[in-house]
Amino acid sequence: MIERSTKSVQTLRIAVQWLFLFWVVGIGIRFGMFVNSVESGATTALVRRPPGVEGFLPIGALTSLKYWLVSGKIHPVHPAALVIFLAILLMSLLAKKSFCSWLCPVGTLSEGAFKLGHRLFGKNYRVWYGFDVFLRAIKYLLLLLFVKFILLDMSAAALAKFLDAPYWAVSDIKMLHFFTNMSMTTTVVLAILTSLSLFYKMFWCRYLCPYGALLGVVSIISPFKIRRDPTGCTGCQRCSAVCPSNLNVHTSSAVSSPECTGCLTCVTCCPEQNVLAMRPAFWIKPLPVWVFPVVVVSVFMAAIGTGMASGHWQSSLRYADYQRLIPFVQSLSH
Repeated sequence: MIERSTKSVQTLRIAVQWLFLFWVVGIGIRFGMFVNSVESGATTALVRRPPGVEGFLPIGALTSLKYWLVSGKIHPVHPAALVIFLAILLMSLLAKKSFCSWLCPVGTLSEGAFKLGHRLFGKNYRVWYGFDVFLRAIKYLLLLLFVKFILLDMSAAALAKFLDAPYWAVSDIKMLHFFTNMSMTTTVVLAILTSLSLFYKMFWCRYLCPYGALLGVVSIISPFKIRRDPTGCTGCQRCSAVCPSNLNVHTSSAVSSPECTGCLTCVTCCPEQNVLAMRPAFWIKPLPVWVFPVVVVSVFMAAIGTGMASGHWQSSLRYADYQRLIPFVQSLSH
């Protein structure tokens, strides 16, 4: 019964990942239809603009976060960007870096890539330890740059100027054009990253994603952690062998690393009963394996629902505003 339940949780995680990915793709299609109606000169939108598309604007969301902190107000142009950003931060604060392994569409595709690579080539590779540490530092360096330029250097006046500017208003459309009209450079870079992801587990997430770096730092104080009972551990090291983040789970009493995404792969693969468990330190008895997934999904849905209920979801931009701004999208650089 225990083995069956742990394996079912891994099946549940994969199902949640792909359902969320399809939902995000649906949002992208709907937004593309909305923009197409504007660009074609239609007097009304073919479909209503989906606010969830603002989840692809993390840098703007970070700017909105500081604006909210210094002014006490949520900027009305793209409020969903901040709501989604806060929801994901809250997930990391309470339930490790679970967004990365349960909901993030990039994480889902990255995981699918290394599994495909393992099937095609019979194995995945590991970067030499010293070089691995160096590469992992890149995403934290990128995070520090964003924190410095936005959270530390931008004044309240600069924040308001950016968020009130036409560039921020059409940033969602510029993001759409980035994917639909990719340059040769972008195409080559994505092809290289995809190729590397076939050979190395979670290459983008592990080495280059500043968003994941931020969530990892926040997740350090999460009460939920993978905890190991050394008295029952046989030292088989299966947990460490399957960890997508290449963590030495078999030597840790509690996995506090910011690289842990709470995917529960190690828990699923542990052959011993109740040796590995995702639980808070104050909860001594083993929790049912379904508790953590329920916490992960519930926190995200509750945060998004709160944003909707409080009126901070729909953009203040009207269809007419998009009609006025879209002709100037290519010329707006800042």
